[in-house]
Amino acid sequence: MTAPNDGGFPAFSIDVPTSARMYDYNLGGKDNFPVDRAAVLHVCRQYPASLDVTRENRRFLYRVVRFLARDLGIRQFLDLGSGLPTQANVHQVAQEFRPGARVVYVDSDPIVLAHGRALLADDETTTVIAADVTEPETILADETVREMIDFSEPVGVLLLSVTHSIVDDTAVQHVLDTVRDAVVPDSYLAYSQLAGPDPAGVAEGNAMVAKMGIPWRNRTTAEVAAFLPGWDAVEPGLVDVKTWRPDPGQPPLAPVDEALRPYLGQGANETRFFEYGGLLRRP
Repeated sequence: MTAPNDGGFPAFSIDVPTSARMYDYNLGGKDNFPVDRAAVLHVCRQYPASLDVTRENRRFLYRVVRFLARDLGIRQFLDLGSGLPTQANVHQVAQEFRPGARVVYVDSDPIVLAHGRALLADDETTTVIAADVTEPETILADETVREMIDFSEPVGVLLLSVTHSIVDDTAVQHVLDTVRDAVVPDSYLAYSQLAGPDPAGVAEGNAMVAKMGIPWRNRTTAEVAAFLPGWDAVEPGLVDVKTWRPDPGQPPLAPVDEALRPYLGQGANETRFFEYGGLLRRP
């Protein structure tokens, strides 16, 4: 089954879960379908920590964008694989601490494009484009991107919880290298992906998701670090993102659906795999 095409956006399937809509459900969002909710619950049953891991990544987004805008003075952001505009969006955080900051969201999911354009219809400093993250040259050459982002000035690029959806290591490396070469020194990359220290644990997670038919590749922390030559990690470096400059006083996320509540707190002591990343500077 597909959602109807209103003439402005392509039809999209509501019979197959997508990572963007699953992520939305984990964050307490409403832009998801029964198939997405069922997929999230299946993952939670197999890996109870997954809910906390996902929500910690969103908390990391808030802290890292706040740091970029408030403390480093970054005024323009390119969010690659942005997902649905659920809450604490990049433009909201950036503009709270750096009024007038410009943001371009990039995603290939039609529902993200539809909701993003509706949300941002009256916002002249923020926009969303449809593009495949694995085609960075197309994104960087996009007319809208070029109108919003001045690549002669520092840029904050976000690639959060995306590359585990890209199974080809070569493709991930190409994205990261192309972005690095496109931005000027003192630009920054906020990066995270599901990873773990033990290859056996990572393989276990990959096997679980493979049964659901979703393209996915958890990686080891060593594999993730190897993707990032030419970037200097900002303290505390690459870590489980819940430990990246933690702030107990940051705004809370929306409550989760009742069906997910038993899984809250299950990731408190998770060490097998987690959102691994940090903030990196282009020297």
